[in-house]
Amino acid sequence: MATQSGRRIVEMVWEDLTIERVLDQASFENAIKVHMAMGGSTNAIIHVVAMAKRAGVQISLADFDRISRTVPVIANVRPSGKYLMEDFFYAGGLRALMSELRGMLDLKCMTVTGRMVEDNIAGAKVHLADVIHPVSDPISSEPATGVLFGNLAPRGAIIKPSAVEKRLLKHRGPALAFEDYNHMASMIERDDLDVTPDHVLVLKNSGPKGGPGMPEWGMMPIPTKLVKQGVRDMLRVSDARMSGTSYGACVLHVSPESYVGGPLAFVKTGDPIEVDVAARTINLMISDEVMGKRKAAWAPPPPRYERGYGAMFSAHIGQADEGCDFDFLSAHVPVPEPEIH
Repeated sequence: MATQSGRRIVEMVWEDLTIERVLDQASFENAIKVHMAMGGSTNAIIHVVAMAKRAGVQISLADFDRISRTVPVIANVRPSGKYLMEDFFYAGGLRALMSELRGMLDLKCMTVTGRMVEDNIAGAKVHLADVIHPVSDPISSEPATGVLFGNLAPRGAIIKPSAVEKRLLKHRGPALAFEDYNHMASMIERDDLDVTPDHVLVLKNSGPKGGPGMPEWGMMPIPTKLVKQGVRDMLRVSDARMSGTSYGACVLHVSPESYVGGPLAFVKTGDPIEVDVAARTINLMISDEVMGKRKAAWAPPPPRYERGYGAMFSAHIGQADEGCDFDFLSAHVPVPEPEIH
């Protein structure tokens, strides 16, 4: 596939099929719709937003939320479903999935094949009906992606409702706060950890700058003492990412991150946290006065890097809602073609 991609890129140059003809508002919205129907990885949100910014297209978390409310999950693939990607391939793959979404897609979008979407999916068929469902028979009553806002995530956070235990879609519980990954790792297996299934695990300093690099730490392990009791899911909140194959009630990409003074930095163990996926809200249930005092007392951590690439990264990397991309790569102004003398 990599070889074919390289060959196609060269062919696109000879065809003068420039990226501006492929990446527009409609094509990005097509991609988001396919992502939702697939029950795709939360990581795609970061990448799509970053790609759009580089292409000069306005795509935000609000677009993901809007589309998630109308496009159901129809791919019966883990973690939202039960099959593997190999099964999805044999069921007809993305062309078959997109064929089922035909009525929701802009079929006139140009693609890297040099043909429109409608040409690419012509003749596609679903070969395994239990793997790729019709839109009228989704595999989940919950959407693939929920975008949450509130005083804990003023610029948004992400959850995958289709992979969450139903009881946790609306939940309020006390926080169990960890200052960083090492703190969490040192505590999570202790038999004397003061934790219940109703607690909300909170992991700080795991975002783009705090990680650094926003590691896939968002699917925090269930505390060992609860695993022994049969607990398999609980609410977890962080500014980190998680793997696309991960599952559970994990609120990710909290923005702004704690390392730069986002509200997540001010959470203390015992604070009530409330998540309501249907209402798309996440809130730290403390008063504005208490929040203000904690913010005033917070001191920025020292820079992780004083020189080199790390220093450049820290100075220019964006937050999760901005695509975690370098600010100087956004398409603010066109780059002129070099003049030939």
